[in-house]
Amino acid sequence: MAFINTHINKLKTPKLLTLRMQKDYSKEELMYKAASYCSLSEHCISEVEEKLNKWGASESDKSSIIDGLIDEKFIDETRFSNSFVKDKFRFNKWGKTKIAFAIKVKGIDRFTIAEALDTIHDEEYLELLTELLKSKLTKIKYESEYEKQGKLFKFGLSRGFESKFITKALQALKIETSDIEDFELE
Repeated sequence: MAFINTHINKLKTPKLLTLRMQKDYSKEELMYKAASYCSLSEHCISEVEEKLNKWGASESDKSSIIDGLIDEKFIDETRFSNSFVKDKFRFNKWGKTKIAFAIKVKGIDRFTIAEALDTIHDEEYLELLTELLKSKLTKIKYESEYEKQGKLFKFGLSRGFESKFITKALQALKIETSDIEDFELE
């Protein structure tokens, strides 16, 4: 019975007591916090707006703070886009399609996205994709050549690479694997 009473008492505890009280910030404090947030890493307007909403900024304060951050070069959507594309390509090993979708969700315009994606060179892009597919090839199980290519193709698409590059990478792998098989037979 004591066990049941303990659990009932826990249920009666008001949830309002467990929530943190949100501090009211002045416009100057919000500007300082936002500038500090932007100086740590690249952020776009939508990310800064989200933070300002979280901190309880009014609509008028939000727009003036963001305008001030843009004027002071704390926020630059082109710089953010270039950085975002570079990081997602090099560290996450994403293709252009997946990168473009992720950056579009952040409210960046198509022209800026296209410009940032153009910074990825096709040779480097194909090389990364080929390495990813080669690595995946060692981890998949397949019964036929058709199934192997299908699984690798789906993997490439799921990483955001375009089908024309996946086809080129698969052709490159086919040449490499046939060279290895010929070497082993001799």
